[in-house]
Amino acid sequence: MIVIGVRFRKAGKVYFFDPAGLTIEAGNNVIVETARGVEYGNVVIGPRDVEESKIIQPLKAVIRIATAEDDAIEQKNRQKEKDAFGICLEKIKKHGLEMKLIDSEYTFDNNKVLFYFTADGRIDFRELVKDLASVFKTRIELRQIGVRDETKIVGGIGICGRALCCHTYLSEFAPVSIKMAKEQNLSLNPTKISGVCGRLMCCLKNEEEAYEEANGKLPNIGDSVTTNDGLRGEVQSVSVLKQIVRVIVTLDNDEKEARDYKVDDLKFKPRRKKEKIAIDDELRALELLEKKEGKSLLDDE
Repeated sequence: MIVIGVRFRKAGKVYFFDPAGLTIEAGNNVIVETARGVEYGNVVIGPRDVEESKIIQPLKAVIRIATAEDDAIEQKNRQKEKDAFGICLEKIKKHGLEMKLIDSEYTFDNNKVLFYFTADGRIDFRELVKDLASVFKTRIELRQIGVRDETKIVGGIGICGRALCCHTYLSEFAPVSIKMAKEQNLSLNPTKISGVCGRLMCCLKNEEEAYEEANGKLPNIGDSVTTNDGLRGEVQSVSVLKQIVRVIVTLDNDEKEARDYKVDDLKFKPRRKKEKIAIDDELRALELLEKKEGKSLLDDE
């Protein structure tokens, strides 16, 4: 089945559509029908053949390639969203609601206006919706989002100095755990492994598999090993990426000396899988500390 991948301005996820025989290329703008109504989207994946079993049915067809008139409507909607944002801020203040407005969005057909907000708890915004509906004369949807989604919408610069992954290319948030930081020998200090959103950095997931494989080849700190030159010693530290192990070896005169060895030059018992027991104990202690401080780094959204 031939499909194209379309991304919408306020949604990072790519959705597939039937090109319906139209000559469509990556980079084109198209008009499609979604669950929210008629939408304007950008083609990020050109026509390609995909197995029908991998497509979520029913697959909707592209209505048309966006015209100059469609482009003008989209630009007009962007300006209207700025105006709607300001109006909604005033109404929130008027009703005295404890909520932070993040963004506003018009559907392409102007059938609905969506407002995204964050709040510490549940908000009774029924009167706010009625007030907004009387102003915009269309359907109103208020959607409460989490801190990760807020950062995805707003954007920013990460500690790496580059634009945030979630704002630029990530379509969905992958589960991230403290165990990944532990696996990569990172500091478990929350300020050093947290992103702009205050949750664990998404990039911890990027190298998880590589670190798991590399760690599986190394001994644990404190393990007894035998070197290729016939000495026995205890592991003092390991360099995961270089696959170098620093060993405190015992020489013939009973003196001890620290030497670096490649992991292939050592003999040792394979480590228990991820040292599950020890790691779980550390994570449990860290989670208890987080609860005392009233903040959790674990994914809760």
